[in-house]
Parts: sequence; structure tokens; C-alpha cells
Amino acid sequence: MKRLRLDLITKRWVILTEENNSFSEIPNQQAQTDPADCPFCLNNESMTPPETDADRPGDGRPNSPGWLTRTVPNKFPALDNKAELRKEKEGIFEKQKGFGFHEVIVETPDHDRMMADLSQEEISRVIKAYRRRFISLAKDKRFKYILIFKNHGLAAGASLEHTHTQLICLPIIPKRVTEELDCAKAYFNRNNQCMFCKIVEKEREEKIRVVSENEDFIAFCPFFSRSPFEITILPVKHRPDFSKIKPGEIKNLSAILKDLMAKLGKVLGDYPFNFLIHTSPVNSQNRTSPLDNFYHWHIEFLPKLGEIAGFEWATGSYINPLLPEEAARRLNAT
Repeated sequence: MKRLRLDLITKRWVILTEENNSFSEIPNQQAQTDPADCPFCLNNESMTPPETDADRPGDGRPNSPGWLTRTVPNKFPALDNKAELRKEKEGIFEKQKGFGFHEVIVETPDHDRMMADLSQEEISRVIKAYRRRFISLAKDKRFKYILIFKNHGLAAGASLEHTHTQLICLPIIPKRVTEELDCAKAYFNRNNQCMFCKIVEKEREEKIRVVSENEDFIAFCPFFSRSPFEITILPVKHRPDFSKIKPGEIKNLSAILKDLMAKLGKVLGDYPFNFLIHTSPVNSQNRTSPLDNFYHWHIEFLPKLGEIAGFEWATGSYINPLLPEEAARRLNAT
């Protein structure tokens, strides 16, 4: 049976074609790097720009060994924090210089360990690094949005195999986030309730798409999954701002991520994926408005198990060959 499901969060439609519940796996090729030449390895600190943050026990010097997580400016940034922030017109077109900031958060000094190999305590340490950098960079009033994302494997866009996360500060709010904000606000105005909180309530009630949960977080294959084994992680309580995550919540988020990656690994083996955090904009008018009532930060975890092709580019919608209910069943059977 073929069916259409509406993505409540963006108002885009997803086509589910689940006749054989099959999908095309993409082998997880890694960009092979000798640790001696890897800029993210211990003792190679001079290969990167000077660090902006590090979890370094004791009194170790900056840009020296002895760190557990390390954050550095991207050597090949997508945006330039020295560029002039000014919009210009060119006929009917609008443009501006490529202002922004681009960092890399190195999750471990060990070249041969992936995020899935890290302990719960080590994953907590990584999340704390995310939070520190977010809070620090949000102080720059020129930034409107801070995106934290991870690419794992060549097919998912990772150019270095040493496990790391990226952070990009933007002078604009991305289109996808604007769609989420607009849909969440419209839902709240109609129902006087946060749409994300309602989704949490529904998933906890039905249980058929839930993959992992604890007192602070729930991970589930969304009803309107765009791709096989897509996972959304939502705080159980209403939380619009990732940067305000509490220590106990960090511990429970790391537990969810550890459990989730173990289950996905058992079903998919070594697989490429993208992981991203959507949170409230920073330094915008919405930041101190009713946005706090209707938006809810969340994580999207997307195994790379197919290609975006003509239909997706043409419509902004997706074709998913695996029902989310079946994906959750397979993950929970491990």
C-alpha cells in the first residue's frame, strides 16, 4: 500500500511506499587518514587553528596534548567572521558577504573511535562542549542562528574520518527552521498548545514508533519519516532552547544517544548518518517573544540509506520505502 503523510513540523508531504519494506543501503566509506597526518589527533594540535575551547583536565597549556574534547575554527570555513555584514541589491536579486563562523568540535583524541564507541560519560562531555560553544557564540549579536550538526561517513559529507561535530553561526535563520517556527506558531494559535509537546504525548501513548526513552527524552521514528530509520529526539518537558539543557538532562540525553546508536548499529552495521540539533534562533525578536511557548528544540538523526533525486529536489517532499512503525519494530527487536 502507498500512502501520504503530512509532516506537521514543516507542512511538507511524505510518500511511504512500503510494499517490500526494503531500502538501498550505502556502504559507509570513510575518508582514510593516517593518524600521523590527522589534524584532530593527539600531538597534532599545531595542524589546526588555535583552539577556542577544550576539556583539558589539570593545568595543560592551550593547543597542547592532554585534552578530552577540543574545539577549533574550521580550517576551510563555509563562512568568514571577518566579512562585512551588509545586505545589497543587484537588480531583482539580494546578496551579502559570506559572514558567519564555522567551528569543529573534536569528540575524542582517539583516531579509531567513532561516536558510537564512546561511553555515556564521554558523550556527555561532547554535549557539554556543544553547550559551552553555543552559549559563548550566541553573545555575538550579529548571529541569528547557531546550527550544530555531525556528518559521519563520506556519503553523509564527512571529509575526515576522525569523529567530530561542526558548528556554524549564521546571520540569518535558515528556511527549514523558519518553516518549523511558522508551523509551530500556527499550531499553537489554533490549539493553545505546543505542537512538539503534543507529539511527545502521542508517541508516549501509542509506543509503536518509540525506540528509546527516559525521564527527560524520547527517541522515536517520526510518523512522517522522510527516510528509513529516521529518528527524532525530543525533550519530554517543554524546552525551546538547547543551550539551557541542565546537567541531569545532559546525562539522560547521552544515555538516549548511546542506546540509539547501539540499536542502529545492530540493524545497519557501520552506516553513514547525519545528526543535527534544531533549536530556537538567537538574538532575534522572536527570542524573547511567545516563541518560548510554541517551539521545542530537538535532534534529527538521519541514517544515509538512499539518495536525494529528482522528485525530492523538484517537490521538497520525500519518498520513504520503510514505514516508521516497521523501522521502530526492527530497532526494538535487537
